[in-house]
Amino acid sequence: MTTQTIIILTLIGISAGILSGFVGIGGGIVIVPALIYFLNFTQHQAQGTSLFVLVLPVVALAMMNYWKTDNVNWKFGLVIASTFFIGGYFGSKLALKLSPGMVKFVFGLIMAYVSFKMIVSGYNSIQK
Repeated sequence: MTTQTIIILTLIGISAGILSGFVGIGGGIVIVPALIYFLNFTQHQAQGTSLFVLVLPVVALAMMNYWKTDNVNWKFGLVIASTFFIGGYFGSKLALKLSPGMVKFVFGLIMAYVSFKMIVSGYNSIQK
């Protein structure tokens, strides 16, 4: 892993952790798109690596299916998981300082933005 890759993975982990603590999101909304757009992972690789981050105990069986088909990047997953842990702490501290309405508003904006990006990307992939 290059220094640049470690920095990107750290930013993904911290962002996912902060957003998880802030509005209860992380893997599917932050990690998967970030791995696809910033590190050129395939959808399956991004999903498998995201599941690795959350592997114990919730998604162990799903992650195993991705692992069996060589779609989990263990090294990248470890970096994201460790920084996600730290980011979750700070995101939750921030969320608890804001009103529930503000947190709901931010959550909706993030969901809308990521949904739009995934829809456009998926549509463009279908057209090729």
